[in-house]
Amino acid sequence: MHNKRIKITLVFVLLGLLGMAQDQSNDPPPKVGLVLSGGGAKGLAHIGALKVIEEAGVKVDYIGGTSMGAIVGALYASGYSAKELDSIFRVTDFTELIQDNVPRGAKTFYEKENSEKYALSLPFTNFKVSFPQAISGGQNIYNELVRLLFHVKDVNDFNKLPIPFLCMATNVETGEQVLLDHGYLPEAIVASGTFPSLFEPSEIEEAILIDGGVVNNYPIERVRAMGADFIIGVDVQHDLATRESLSSATEILLQINNYRTVNDMKKKSEETDIYIRPAIDEFSVIDFGRSKDIVKSGEEAAKAKIEELKKIAEAQKYAPDPRKRIQGMDSLVVNRMIIRGNDQYTRGYIKGKLRFNLAEKIAFDDLKQGINNLSATGNFRAIRYELVSNGLGTDLILKLKENPTKMFIKMSAHYDDLYKSAALINLTKKNFLMKDDVASFDFILGDHIRYNMQYYLDKGYYWSLGINSKFTDFDSEIDFSLIQGNFNVPTDPNIRTISLDVTDLTNQIYLQTVLREEFAFTIGAEHKLLKYSTRTLNQLGEDLEATPTSERTYFENSNYFSGFGKITLDTYDDKYFPTKGLLFDSDYHVYLFSSDFNDNFREFSIAKGRLGTVIPLVNRLILNVEASGGVKLGTSEVTSFDFVLGGFGNDFVNNFVPFFGYDFLSIPGNSFVKAFGRLDYNFAPKNHILFSANFANVADDLFRTGDWFTQPNYSGYGLGYGFESFLGPVQVYYSWSPEIKNDSIFFSVGFWF
Repeated sequence: MHNKRIKITLVFVLLGLLGMAQDQSNDPPPKVGLVLSGGGAKGLAHIGALKVIEEAGVKVDYIGGTSMGAIVGALYASGYSAKELDSIFRVTDFTELIQDNVPRGAKTFYEKENSEKYALSLPFTNFKVSFPQAISGGQNIYNELVRLLFHVKDVNDFNKLPIPFLCMATNVETGEQVLLDHGYLPEAIVASGTFPSLFEPSEIEEAILIDGGVVNNYPIERVRAMGADFIIGVDVQHDLATRESLSSATEILLQINNYRTVNDMKKKSEETDIYIRPAIDEFSVIDFGRSKDIVKSGEEAAKAKIEELKKIAEAQKYAPDPRKRIQGMDSLVVNRMIIRGNDQYTRGYIKGKLRFNLAEKIAFDDLKQGINNLSATGNFRAIRYELVSNGLGTDLILKLKENPTKMFIKMSAHYDDLYKSAALINLTKKNFLMKDDVASFDFILGDHIRYNMQYYLDKGYYWSLGINSKFTDFDSEIDFSLIQGNFNVPTDPNIRTISLDVTDLTNQIYLQTVLREEFAFTIGAEHKLLKYSTRTLNQLGEDLEATPTSERTYFENSNYFSGFGKITLDTYDDKYFPTKGLLFDSDYHVYLFSSDFNDNFREFSIAKGRLGTVIPLVNRLILNVEASGGVKLGTSEVTSFDFVLGGFGNDFVNNFVPFFGYDFLSIPGNSFVKAFGRLDYNFAPKNHILFSANFANVADDLFRTGDWFTQPNYSGYGLGYGFESFLGPVQVYYSWSPEIKNDSIFFSVGFWF
């Protein structure tokens, strides 16, 4: 340490002499190089150090960095001031960026359904289950860096940036360090920060690259080679941790990585002329939520060197030139799209996902949305793209790396009061029959065996084709009068309730066109085998057309054939706990043929719709309001498709409608109107206090008589708690109605399926 102080003193003396000589000989001022180490969230301390370096008047001539040091360094080298970087990073949601959570609005309706059903998804290749290479593909981070660095998009030689720049990566195949000083800047700095197991490896010029911190976390020698006479270094990397600190896989991997870099820093710190080491030991590499404190630690460490920094500034004799404020990118014109790496997915499919037209001005958010649409499919391991000027506008060069895994096994678990306990096992195969398609089979084990088979050929802009087959089975205790009134069942004063078994087999083929992943128009044809039965009345089997040996009495056992159309708009940001968005869902079925078990079929139609919105009230308090209704059109005596309200839940079959305050399948009628409201107080992350209220009119011919516009006949309320678990939402409700004496508690655990 004593030798180092002597060395620094001599340097300042020489710089002073050099400054005197400049007055006489006009020799060029000393060149200052800045070295920024990697360190994950700790790298935000670089911003605080840069603020002080700027305040001291130091002109940075060269920058070299690794990992987070590369990201901060590249942004600074491109022209952003330290204060601008501070503002940018303060409003950045790093958790969202790192986890690559694709917005719900970027998913097609097929993809929405898949993402809101399965708790676990694993690659399944050659009938062997494997694990993903990493948690994140780094797509959200890449999108944001492309936007922030758009003003230097045409600079391929990083020496030609406002401040010459370089960064380091590691070749994962050879273990050698890789110097990145040319190419597409966002791609280079993402490669430099590709931490193993957290992010997918990057590919540049056919080399597979990971975090440069593995071999060179502080590239001081590279910055000196650029021409720096004097080095300022900011070191935010980990020291070796104690056993108590090794509490996660990330920390253990970081410890292994640090064996080499910690030893290297002993020498490199001595070679640094002004060595800034922020007090960041209390922070972890993923403490992005404490960004304000981390930035402050960088400021404090740099202020301790302020006198030395000022001497450097004096020796430079540099008159600070305020950096021009960089205007954030808001729009562009993409004239040409070049796609590379799409072997299994057609150009039409990819262009359809991007959802914008060439040669038209678009917002950058639209480009980002299109990239998210592609990412949401899961068909690409990496989506890298370059924006390059072509004179008239911009070329979009898409460099796709298709996901080689085409088969997945997915699992989930659920419990609710209607379907009871269930475990779901899914097998999904992409490119099942041709390019752009996916086939999926759900097999559900539990108290009731079910299945759901889907095939979807996604044609992007054009009409997509879907084929579904779904089998559903459940039973519920219902009031006997509900069956008597609808199926001409003989009265029996000794029976008040029966256990109704519902079996539904539905097969559909349909065409669907999607606009911006949020609006869909669907037309198709449907076959449905519908059975309503009970074992409660088996002693009356002869009167109810049951065979003498049957233990089951059937009220309905018919095949129905129909055509249908659907219009759906869904901009909710979450299916279960939305905080913004609109919902409009309409369905029209016309039933044309039937095997007619009850000998009463005549053509009829069912129309129903649902309209909802989400209104933020105050901090963390959300109001979700919805209105829904349905009507049977025609004179058919078939009652099997009448609306029946009651219970709590999602994804009910046919025309069963949830309604707080009443048990499942309690309020029948061939038409209804319903209003629903829910207050959701998100009192802690993933924790919700819920209060719901619903009101309805339900009757036969409700709209013909005008009774739908009268005071509601039915009302119900629910007070509950919701938790966002890895299995899906956990919800428990205490429910009651002022019209009936019975109250109830509803449970739901996991995603509905």
